[in-house]
Amino acid sequence: MLTEKIFSDYKEAMKARDTLKSSVLSFLRADMLNQATAKKKDQLDDTEVIAVIKKQVKQHQDSIAQFTGGGRLEAAEKETRELNILKSYLPAELSEDKIKALIEEAVASTGASGMKDMGRLMKELTVKIAGQADGRLVSDLVRQRLSPPA
Repeated sequence: MLTEKIFSDYKEAMKARDTLKSSVLSFLRADMLNQATAKKKDQLDDTEVIAVIKKQVKQHQDSIAQFTGGGRLEAAEKETRELNILKSYLPAELSEDKIKALIEEAVASTGASGMKDMGRLMKELTVKIAGQADGRLVSDLVRQRLSPPA
């Protein structure tokens, strides 16, 4: 389970005195514990942990853009290293071709024919893709597929 891996990696980072990794995993653990408490659970399941990681990844990406735009390259570099640590806990991203194939399968199974069916199609794809692709990319590809040819 992903939670145990994160907790054990945190312990290893502490023993190895890897301050960067231990601080990243410490924030991640705290965020996971807060989410579990909010949901009145002892522990999050893997899909919920992935959602927490993705939220932190997005925050780091935003910070990198801000720091780079502000000329603070050292801070952007640190954020990038932290981002890479977080990304190592996410499942491998699906290729665009694989996403398109999943969209075609979903269109065939739901009978989607136009933009009015986008919500139903996205609901089915969200279950199949579950954290393996960026939601914005999937949404854009679905929109392309459902739009009438120009």
